[in-house]
Amino acid sequence: MLQTAECVASGHPDKICDQISDAIVDAALAQDPKSRVAVETMVTSGICAIAGEVSTSHPLPYEEIARSVISDLGYTNSEFGFDANCTFHSWIHEQSGDIARGVDNGGAGDQGSMVGYATDETDEFIPLPYAIARKLVQTMDNLRTTHTLAYLRPDGKAQCTLSQNPKGIYSVASLICAVPHDPRIDAHTVKNDLIAHAVTPVLTSYGISIPNMDRIIVNGTGVWTIGGPASDTGVTGRKIIADTYGPTIPHGGGAFSGKDPTKVDRSGAYACRFAAKNIVASGRAKKCLVRVSYCIGQVKPQELSVDCFGTENSTMSEIYRYIDRLVSFEPRRIIETLGLAKPIYRQTAAYGHFGKNGLPWEQIQYN
Repeated sequence: MLQTAECVASGHPDKICDQISDAIVDAALAQDPKSRVAVETMVTSGICAIAGEVSTSHPLPYEEIARSVISDLGYTNSEFGFDANCTFHSWIHEQSGDIARGVDNGGAGDQGSMVGYATDETDEFIPLPYAIARKLVQTMDNLRTTHTLAYLRPDGKAQCTLSQNPKGIYSVASLICAVPHDPRIDAHTVKNDLIAHAVTPVLTSYGISIPNMDRIIVNGTGVWTIGGPASDTGVTGRKIIADTYGPTIPHGGGAFSGKDPTKVDRSGAYACRFAAKNIVASGRAKKCLVRVSYCIGQVKPQELSVDCFGTENSTMSEIYRYIDRLVSFEPRRIIETLGLAKPIYRQTAAYGHFGKNGLPWEQIQYN
């Protein structure tokens, strides 16, 4: 059985957009916890544009926020074809009164289904292939920002495919790292450096044997020198699987970034993760998927279901009672219980929203 997961670097074009959109969410919530935000960002060669709905107490410096994020991510060199001096466009208006009417009464900010998942196969309670892919891109980014491999550029991806034998032992079927670099550095050097400084330490940290070199691919076309928005247009919300658990886990379909917590695409998914993680962390199951669905403007969920895939150590009735004690799935109550009306979101917009310390939906409540 093969399992594959992908994660992307913080400087990936779609992630630039997610981080700008969430930096705007944070700025709005910092000045007004009741702010309503739904912002989309697009970046391409030499251009950054934002559009959407914002209702908050004071005007926000959208251009300043966007340029600051772009600069923070390492896009400071005009040779990249995109940098913090790019052309900026903004089309922002207030939230629809029809939506506000339902949300102001504590109802859901949209309809749809949301999913949360947890597994005991990693310390982060996330699937192992995804954990490895994420750690790889985090490591590649760190190698660039610490100047350990200063020739790397701010974009990149990693993909991990694991096989599992009948004894449950994992091995690497294939591992892919893709990262742009200074054209003066040859592909052989890039591959050797990444294996030494990223692949080997990451796999070792998860107890996985280092595979044969033919199972490790670095920059599949042979060379990659121009990355970022100059070669690939980015848009908010296009990495929903890389934002969650990898493709082995279903997704409700709604993206997270650029949305305030009244949008249940975001808060509902966080509540589901909170419930699933605590079910696993408390020993009630080895893995767990929680799903909820909503109708816009309505307070009560349309569905709340739990699947432990036969790994539960308690009855399902007891697990449902445990969830009732843990968190209410009414949108307003989720925001209150998890403290979501705070500027905490930009940190979620790179390397996924789950399995990261310090986020409120990652708390373990032993009860």
